[in-house]
Amino acid sequence: MKLIVGLGNPGAKYAANRHNVGFMAVGRIAADHGFSPWRARFQGEIAEGRLGGVRVTLLRPATFMNLSGQSVGEAMRYLKLAAQDVIVLHDELDLAPGRLRLKTGGGHAGHNGLRSIHQHVGEGYRRLRIGIGHPGDKDRVAGYVLSDFAKAEQEGLDDVLRAISDGAEALAAGDDARFMNAVAARLAPARNSGTRPQKPGDMPAPRPAQAKAPEAAPASLADRLKALGDRFR
Repeated sequence: MKLIVGLGNPGAKYAANRHNVGFMAVGRIAADHGFSPWRARFQGEIAEGRLGGVRVTLLRPATFMNLSGQSVGEAMRYLKLAAQDVIVLHDELDLAPGRLRLKTGGGHAGHNGLRSIHQHVGEGYRRLRIGIGHPGDKDRVAGYVLSDFAKAEQEGLDDVLRAISDGAEALAAGDDARFMNAVAARLAPARNSGTRPQKPGDMPAPRPAQAKAPEAAPASLADRLKALGDRFR
């Protein structure tokens, strides 16, 4: 059994925020893999199902981000899970949009949701860090994470969520390499040509011209008559 937690803030006001990308990711997994309808449990919402051969409970805490650990801790105790059975999906300022990283243990780097989970269950859980980029100034961080993804970001965001869903079975199985391969296949599909990717407008380099063999100079009339005479000797 695995508990996969998506972090975010509850309510329509926050639904499209960058801070809610964890909610979005577990929602996509639930929809794509035939999980049960969401229902209230463990101070949040859960959906149940299987990813490959692994039983999984998806959790979206309804405690607001800075109290996420209350919900996660209650679910872990009821399901009798250890920290290593928990995978937390969350936004990551220090990764560019479209980038994903898996990590086990370590600090919370100031993320309020992770800080709360650390307080309730320790740091030994796994986390999938979903890049949202940084606004460039620490004073703008709060407003940035609580703002919606821009329209120009929607297509890239959808690709990332689909990539996470594509790799969800491997994620639940703890096969990090297979998960990242599934992500790469969605976000950077192989080119049909099998050759080095070309930039738009690139044309194949012209082949170098092959030097022609030098042509013999035309023979003089006397030489041609001499050669004709030699044939009849």
